This record gives sequence, structure tokens and C-alpha cells, in this order.
Amino acid sequence: MAVKTRRQKRIIRHKRIRKKVFGTAERPRLAFYKSLHNLYAQIIDDEKGHTLVSASTIDKDFVQKYGFRGGKNMEIAKKLGEFIAEKALEKGINKVVFDRGGFIYHGKVKAFAEAAREKGLKF
Repeated sequence: MAVKTRRQKRIIRHKRIRKKVFGTAERPRLAFYKSLHNLYAQIIDDEKGHTLVSASTIDKDFVQKYGFRGGKNMEIAKKLGEFIAEKALEKGINKVVFDRGGFIYHGKVKAFAEAAREKGLKF
């Protein structure tokens, strides 16, 4: 029996989460993903299959506003949470369903979610 890698385990967790988490027009899904170097977030309407708002640490607007790029520490995760919450509130989105992408709710994921909540997103 082959040993599963950390990535394979995360994908299994993400599939299990996605069975339960579904974004609608009233409550779109806030999807979070972190790679080795960057952080990404999208607000998605799963009924239509459209991305309503997106933000990442390599986004030009994010880099201009905060002056840095790359997902090296928790401070950047907090700034990204604030940034996507501001963009969502501008579009009239205030309630979302959080999809942590199979990542454990700890560290950068937790910092991102709490910053988005503090800026006004409800989930």
C-alpha cells in the first residue's frame, strides 16, 4: 500500500469539504489556496460557475497598496483577507461560505479568515 503525500491528503480533505460547501448567489463561496510562494482567494458563485471577486499576493493592486508580494508570513495573509473583504463589500457581497481548500484552519488560513471577518465579511 502506497503512502500518501501531504498534497494527496490535502486534496482528499478538500474533496470532502467541497461535498458540503457550495456557493450560491446569496452566499458565494470564499475559496482560499496557498502555494509555496503566494496566497490566492476567490469569491465564487457555484450556481453560475463565475468568479465574482479575486485577489492574490501577486495581484498588481495588492502589491501597489501594500508594497510587497509573496506569502511568506501571517501578516501578508491578514492583508490579503482585508483586501478581498474590501473588494467584496464594494461589489455588495457581505455573506460568504468559507472554503479553506483542505488546509488546516491554523496559521495563515486562520489569519486570512479572521482579517476578512474583521473587515465585514460574515461567515
